[in-house]
Amino acid sequence: MKKYNYIIVGSGIFGAIFAYEANKIGKKCLVIDKRSHIGGNIYCEDIEGINVHKYGAHIFHTSNKKVWDYINSFAEFNRYTNSPIAIYKDELYNMPFNMNTFNRLWGVRTPSEAKAKIAEQILESNIMKPQNLEEQAIKLVGKDIYEKLIKGYTEKQWGTKATELPAFIIKRLPVRFTYDNNYFNDKYQGIPIGGYTKIIEKMLKGIEVRLNTDFFKSRKEFENLTEKIVFTGMIDEFYNYKFGTLEYRSLRFENEILNQENYQGNAVINYTEYEVPYTRIIEHKHFEYGTQPKTVITKEYPARWNKGDEPYYPINNERNNIIYSKYKNLSNKETDVIFGGRLAEYKYYDMHNVIEQALKCTEKELQK
Repeated sequence: MKKYNYIIVGSGIFGAIFAYEANKIGKKCLVIDKRSHIGGNIYCEDIEGINVHKYGAHIFHTSNKKVWDYINSFAEFNRYTNSPIAIYKDELYNMPFNMNTFNRLWGVRTPSEAKAKIAEQILESNIMKPQNLEEQAIKLVGKDIYEKLIKGYTEKQWGTKATELPAFIIKRLPVRFTYDNNYFNDKYQGIPIGGYTKIIEKMLKGIEVRLNTDFFKSRKEFENLTEKIVFTGMIDEFYNYKFGTLEYRSLRFENEILNQENYQGNAVINYTEYEVPYTRIIEHKHFEYGTQPKTVITKEYPARWNKGDEPYYPINNERNNIIYSKYKNLSNKETDVIFGGRLAEYKYYDMHNVIEQALKCTEKELQK
């Protein structure tokens, strides 16, 4: 008889939910993580009494009541509403593109004036069949919005000129003809009071957890200890890159503790001009309406990804999608391994998507 029913590789939200649900019905679980902390990318670190989002801003939002009720059973959420600001050459614009943005750009005041301005710029561009991201964006929102608020940010994010990026990356650009700065359309939104780490701590309470533990260094040993593996890491690494390496974009973070109460007046400010090397500055205390005497800011720099770097954004182009489909076909044949989460599925997921997938997965697996 095996020591564990499940060994879960990764203590992020997918792995933690699986472990919690399995443990609830008496299954013996071991959670391992190569990092020195639980929580994956939603981990928050207490710095100067502020919950600092160590791997980029995480703002919870969903329209799925089941997901919202589930996550609220582990934490109380505040009323935080994501209303980022974009800075282009010292000009401030509201995001997402809405009437406040258009008023700042063109001085227009009514939706019909804004629509006419965008339509006029689209017509002037004379782009019928967009050949790249730049043309696609201009065809959707016109030249002004593209040049000030999309071009530089996108080129930094992807590390490539917009004219060399495929058009399909931008299928649509949300444009709102209301004076509403709420970034998300979802019904439910907020930040857990006390940070995300507390949620994962509650999920993993009473479950054996081993940190600083690399699955691949003791793979055979772990496989011999358990009936099944739940794998939330990179699927190509699981198969020893036999079909090739899946590509990502990475991020680099620079944290600063500032001896002032309020640095920028907003949690998220995007820098959209190419000449500014970071894409945004996060001021973490604003997520929880903090009144601490100091503040912590994070500059977020997009980075080229190399094997061994932290993978953030999958590059879902044709080459990578073909490689992933080969790994996916292999994974479908596994009887003792369950794959889940953004790295195992090579897909950019928001938190609510991961919770949804994890709940579906546990329901299917644990009802057997």
